Amino acid sequence: MIRVLLVDDQPLLRSGFRALLDLEDDIEVVAEAADGAEGLALAREHLPDIVLIDIRMPVLDGIEATRRIAADPALAGVHVVILTNYGFDEYVFDALRAGAAGFLVKDIVPEDLLHAVRVAARGDALLAPAITRKLIDRYVSQPLHPAAARGLQELTNREREAVALVAQGLSNDEIADRMVISPMTAKTHVNRAMTKLHARDRAQLVVLAYESGLVAPHQR
Repeated sequence: MIRVLLVDDQPLLRSGFRALLDLEDDIEVVAEAADGAEGLALAREHLPDIVLIDIRMPVLDGIEATRRIAADPALAGVHVVILTNYGFDEYVFDALRAGAAGFLVKDIVPEDLLHAVRVAARGDALLAPAITRKLIDRYVSQPLHPAAARGLQELTNREREAVALVAQGLSNDEIADRMVISPMTAKTHVNRAMTKLHARDRAQLVVLAYESGLVAPHQR
């Protein structure tokens, strides 16, 4: 069962999402919150698999709430998915850096919402190719991040190759095909890289790949 916490200051949106999610046999909404501070407290109380959280809220916004969830060892298994009205903007980028697994636009169709919850619960990144391109564009004029670059030294050549492919939006099966290895081995390379780079999930792995210079902005 995938346990979901809804955090949004719009009661109507929370009710609509809950009604949709609770219809599924494998998904359960365990709690709702109207701001980030309440959401953080409920995350600690219920330990959900997924937190669907609005990016802009009173008291504590979604970015800071995401940052605190990501920094709390007791919430290591919680995947945060950002809800936004605006598509990819600077706030979503900051949320990804804070530890979010991805983002959803609030007018998402029901089928895509259900798919996204299941994808995030598996630990995969919710980053469509268009979002990856936005990340690339963001780094065109950005200096390399020294700490991220140093972290690459801990990776094997095959792990670096796998991370670069993750940053290009490939799934484990696609990485396996490209590297001519089994999907399980591809998953192992990705997971070991995440551990060594202290990345919570694939979304952070993508960010680190660009911050470190492993993938250059012109590689689209």
